[in-house]
Order: sequence, then C-alpha cells, then structure tokens
Amino acid sequence: MDMNLQFDIDLIESYKSNSQKIRVLTEDWVERYQYCPVCGNVVLKHFTANKPVADFYCEKCASQFELKSKESKSGNLGKQITDGAYQTMIERITSFDNPNFFFLTYNNYTVNNLILIPKHFFTPDIIIKRKPLANTARRAGWVGCNINIENIPNTGKIFIVKNSEIIASDVVTSNYNKTTGLVTNNIESRGWLLDTLNCVDRLDSNFTLSQIYSFEKELQTKHPDNNFVKAKLRQQLQILRDKGYIEFTSRGNYRKII
Repeated sequence: MDMNLQFDIDLIESYKSNSQKIRVLTEDWVERYQYCPVCGNVVLKHFTANKPVADFYCEKCASQFELKSKESKSGNLGKQITDGAYQTMIERITSFDNPNFFFLTYNNYTVNNLILIPKHFFTPDIIIKRKPLANTARRAGWVGCNINIENIPNTGKIFIVKNSEIIASDVVTSNYNKTTGLVTNNIESRGWLLDTLNCVDRLDSNFTLSQIYSFEKELQTKHPDNNFVKAKLRQQLQILRDKGYIEFTSRGNYRKII
C-alpha cells in the first residue's frame, strides 16, 4: 500500500480528549502504512495489550517499536521528548529486548516527519528524570521522564518521512543496516561508542586526533571514573574505523565515511 501522510480523522468523531484523538490517529496511521525498517517486512502489528514501552512489533524479525508523536508546524522535534515512567524506561532500554523508537511530527492532521531511532542508540544518560508529581496529584510521587534526543548521534536518526517527503523503504532499511555495527548489550561500551560518535558528528568530514582530544574535559565530566579519556577515545576511534564509520587517512588524521 502506498503511504498516505494524512490521518483518518473519521476515527476520532466520538473522542473528546485531544490526547486520545492523537493517540488513535497516529497509531492507526502507523499500523496501516508503516513497514518494519529493520527487516523490510511490509506490516507492523499493534500490541493487543498495553506494553510498558512498546506499541508495535514485527512478526518476521520480532523487533519492537515505541511511537512518540508531537504536533509541529515546522516538523522540528525539539531537544527532548516527553515519555512515561522513568524507572520503567530505564529498565527497558538496559534490557535485551529494548524497543526501537518512532518519533512522528504532524501538522493539520498530516505527517510531516517520521524518524526511526534504533534501540542500540539509547543509553541511560539520555533519559532525563522529571520531578515527582506533587502530593496533591492523583498519582502523587510518580516520576516521569524525557528523552534527550539531542544527544543521539546523527547516524541514529533515520528519516522515514522527511519534510513531508517519503523516503524509499530500501533506503531506510539500508540506513538502519549501517548502524548494526554499533550493537552491543554492554551499556558502558555503548555509551562510550556513542559519545565518541557524537564528538565526530561535531567535526568536519576530515578531522584530526587533536580535535577529538578537545572533547576530553567534556567527556571526563561525563565519565568521572575514567582517568584515561584520551586512551579511551583512541580505542573508540579504532572501533569506529573497524566498523566502517571512519577511516585513517594518515597519522593522526581521519575521514568520515558514514
């Protein structure tokens, strides 16, 4: 089925809550039009029962997906996305079956952007704890969270729809496959690799080891227990080279490939 970016607004005639309307519209749209960006399966299934951090799954490859939506005329997601319970989110992203995420923006009941962020780009430090609800609240003491997508490397933001333009499915799955070299279930290793990739993102296509070392203080603050940040950065650059993200052009000089 060809992807239609408009929501089916007939579905929300009986709903009064705006949040319920958007949930119904966006989930219906994903269920009707979204394929699995991991394996290319043409159908995603909606979980019949509420999952702690998952909305859809692929019957073919068993990948899970959580959907987050936001109204935005510009299509800009912003730096942080509101999510659910903090502890539940931390437990899921550090587990072996943590979900991939769809981030969808819309305007006038029409999708303008849909981004996939693969599950191996999530680390605890991008999950920001919110203040507990006040004692007067119905769920007093409940602690929610925000997802800080600003700290996710560019490689981990895969467009499925970009500025109302539908990206070909084979391009999407190819872009996903390029990220699989980063998969690791060791959360500390994942964190260092993504931190280094973020530093590389902030540099030009051709960069030097000295430029990477300029992030030493920033990373020392983020990883206070590591007293050998420069050595760790050299190690991560080797890993990124071995995984095909960068190449060594000469001593102390690098070039981005992906």
